[in-house]
Amino acid sequence: MRTLILSFAVIMLIKSTVYSQSTIDSLDPYANETEVERDARMDWFRAARFGMFIHWGVYAVPAGIYEGEKAGKYGEWIMSDASIPMADYQRFAKEFNPVKYDPEAWVKLAKDAGMKYIVITSKHHDGFALFDSKVSEWDIVDASPYGKDLIAPLAEACKKHGIKLGLYYSQAQDWNQGGSARGKDKKGKWDPAQEHDMDDYIKNIAVPQVKEILTQYQPAILWWDTPRGMNKERAEQFLPLLKLAPGVIHNNRLGGDYDGDISTPEQFIPGTGLPGDWESCMTMNNTWGYKSYDHNWKSAETLIQNLVDIASKGGNFLLNVGPTAEGLIPEPSVERLKNIGEWMNKNSESIYGTSASPCRTPEWGRITTLNKGKNTTLYLNVFDWPENGKIFIPITNKVQSCNLLVDKSKEFKTKTDEQGTTISLVGKALDSISSVIVLTLNGKPVLSDADKIKQNEDGIILLPAQKSIINNVIGSHVTYNKVNDCIEQWLNKKATVDWDFTVDKAGTYTILMNLASEEESAIELTVAEQTIKTKLPATDGFTSYKTVNVGEVVIQKAGDYSIRLKPNHNEWKAINLQKVRLLPK
Repeated sequence: MRTLILSFAVIMLIKSTVYSQSTIDSLDPYANETEVERDARMDWFRAARFGMFIHWGVYAVPAGIYEGEKAGKYGEWIMSDASIPMADYQRFAKEFNPVKYDPEAWVKLAKDAGMKYIVITSKHHDGFALFDSKVSEWDIVDASPYGKDLIAPLAEACKKHGIKLGLYYSQAQDWNQGGSARGKDKKGKWDPAQEHDMDDYIKNIAVPQVKEILTQYQPAILWWDTPRGMNKERAEQFLPLLKLAPGVIHNNRLGGDYDGDISTPEQFIPGTGLPGDWESCMTMNNTWGYKSYDHNWKSAETLIQNLVDIASKGGNFLLNVGPTAEGLIPEPSVERLKNIGEWMNKNSESIYGTSASPCRTPEWGRITTLNKGKNTTLYLNVFDWPENGKIFIPITNKVQSCNLLVDKSKEFKTKTDEQGTTISLVGKALDSISSVIVLTLNGKPVLSDADKIKQNEDGIILLPAQKSIINNVIGSHVTYNKVNDCIEQWLNKKATVDWDFTVDKAGTYTILMNLASEEESAIELTVAEQTIKTKLPATDGFTSYKTVNVGEVVIQKAGDYSIRLKPNHNEWKAINLQKVRLLPK
């Protein structure tokens, strides 16, 4: 009898599991998608490489200032950061009257900059909808003097000019209609009026609104944000809605352990890219939503080189603008977009439709790849034109041709051996930001081991900052400074740094770090499955470098290895790091 009962229980469990999976498959329209189908759906996104993010809403009215004080890091977070009561915040909507809004001008600005798609905040965390929602009066039509849908004319302009439209939607956070409100207390709310239940909000506001925007505007992208409080049950209520916009691409911020179609690193570029399709979203200054006093603008050079860097790692660049309450994109944003457009007008061939570089990031710039039948085209984006006129790539294929992209008649000599290919440049850089050289190869790229960090003849393994892999996460912006030749101001404790290297001789190695710092710190090193935890002393400041012995590691046999440097969260202070060395004992 016990055996029969157990057998019956197992059968029921299996049936339950199968039903559960089949139910999920029926909810997610892409659950059983083939690789060919996915490639076809993602094709335009992979080719586009460059898009415009637009953060716009009621928060443009206070523009970062509440009760005479500057409030918070980002303009669109002012309600939460300043703990503004719902009634007070909702009064800002009466001043949100974007009479200077010109959606066609916005779309043309994006198109002229070389952008292929636009993603706009249809509803951000404050819950205010930029469209005429039938499930809430907290929207542009009912709550503002403007009284007209802002999304519809933008969708029409995008269609007219061949730009894909994407819609951002904050499914989990809604500070004026319940949701997963974030605030000062443990419950994440700061106003007694924020008493709505999240499940009621999901059912009665978020799901119906997502249905509205997918049905009315047929977006090419649905950009979820954020997964805060989104368990599987809540997330699954949104999945069937994707069928309302066939082919729509959605990101990895829905929650409930759903990966979506694209990863979304925010405010940083992954050191070696990410698996699958991904998109780095970044601001031009410090904020997403408009702040009247944020004038810390990135240069056009930085923005263009960011675009190239991201493309060289197989990703897309979603670059943000934050319009004013009147409906104007700030002039510094316009100027930079025009500058990007001038560069893209000449060099976009090195961006659109390309894939990641076949080799490690070179010192002189970045590489993007285009496969054409049996042959391969490499676009060598030269940021730093070498004084000796030579650049090297560790690729041994026979070269068909090598010329300047903007002037194909200007050819360069190449020399290829078992280590790779050296290109001899002539004259000075034609573009101070990035001069693009087109290198056409026979066949698929064949790499030599010259790209690897190898052990020197004296047995020392040198790991310079320039060849490090910096693993940033949201909120961390650790970078290599090529002028000072160091990983500079490594303050964020969430970031880690890696090197890959080859060892020829087994043995015990002493690990030395060349660093500069103002305060004592602590770090953890992992190599060859061994972990070393150690203190790092203060030096005489960030320009005074000191060689620090951080411990020993035993490498049992020759081969390829990695080393990871990870901050000790409780004791980490900023450091500058020039290099790490492994010395044989």
